[in-house]
Amino acid sequence: MNATLQHNDTDGTVWQIILLEPELSLDKRQAQLRALVLDSRSIPCCIMNDGETWQLLVPEQHAASARMELRLHEERNRNWPPSIPATRAVFENTLPTISVLILLATFHNITLIDLSLPGYGLLDLNELGVAHAADIRNGQLWRAVTALTLHADLTHLLSNLTIGGVFIILLCRELGSGLAWSLLLCSGALGNLLNAWVQSPDHRSVGASTAVFAAVGILTTISSMREQHQLQRRWFVPLAAGLALLALLGTEGKQTDLGAHLFGFGFGALFGLVEEYLTARFGRPGRLLNALLALSGAALVVAAWQAALSLGSN
Repeated sequence: MNATLQHNDTDGTVWQIILLEPELSLDKRQAQLRALVLDSRSIPCCIMNDGETWQLLVPEQHAASARMELRLHEERNRNWPPSIPATRAVFENTLPTISVLILLATFHNITLIDLSLPGYGLLDLNELGVAHAADIRNGQLWRAVTALTLHADLTHLLSNLTIGGVFIILLCRELGSGLAWSLLLCSGALGNLLNAWVQSPDHRSVGASTAVFAAVGILTTISSMREQHQLQRRWFVPLAAGLALLALLGTEGKQTDLGAHLFGFGFGALFGLVEEYLTARFGRPGRLLNALLALSGAALVVAAWQAALSLGSN
C-alpha cells in the first residue's frame, strides 16, 4: 500500500509513506526497526506520529529501493528467532543414583579388608579386578568392567563420587537410570578395553573415572545435537565445554590414566549420538525398558566379578 505525502520542505522534497502489503499502519516499534534497516543501507528516512499511528517516510526517489530493502529484511527474518523446542521432562531418580554411588563407596571399603569366601579362600579383589593390559589382551575381558568398581585410595574414590557424581546424576535425570547406567557401563568398559590395547602390557588401571568421562561425553553430544536444532551456529559450544572439562579434570595428577579418560569420553560421545538418534526416532525409553536396562547392567557387573572370583579360586 503506497501513499504520497507532500512535505513543505524548502527544497520541495516529496516524501512517501512506506508500507508493505497488506499493512494499513505501523506501530512505534515497527517504525523504529524499519528506520534502522534503512539507515543501515544509507537510505534517508524519517518517522512521523499523528497521535494514533506511526509513519515511516522516505524521499520519493528512494521509495522503490526502500521498499525492496524492507521486503528483503522481512523475508530474511520471518522465522527469527526460531522457536525453542519443548523442554524434556527429567526423571526424578536422584535418590536411586546416589544409592548406587554409595554402594560403590561401600564396595571400596570391602576391598580394603582381607576377604575370605567359602570355596575361594583369601581374595585380593584389587588384584583380581584391576584392568591389567596383558591379562585383558590374553582374554580376561571382564577386567574392563571390574576395574570400574575399584579405586586406588580414598582420595581417588571421593573425587569420582563428588565431581563425577554430579555428571552422573545429571545424566540419569536426563536419560533415565537404566539407560544412563547402561551407557556409562558400556562406554567405560570399552574405554578400558581400548586403553589396554594401546598401553604397554604391564599397564594397570582402576577407577570409575573412565565412566565419569563417558558421562561428560554423553552430555556433550546430546547437548550439541539439541543446540543444533535451535541455533545452527551454537552446536559447538557444548562440545568445546566438554573438551575443556576433559582437559581440566582428566589430565591432572601423576597417577592419572589419560588414555582411559580420553577413550571413555570418546565412547560416551559416540553413544550419546546414537542415543539422540534413537530417541528422536522411537522416543524415550519407558519405565519398563529402563528397569530392564538397569537389571542388565547390574547382571553384567555381577557376571564380571563372578568370572574374576572363578579365576581367583583356581
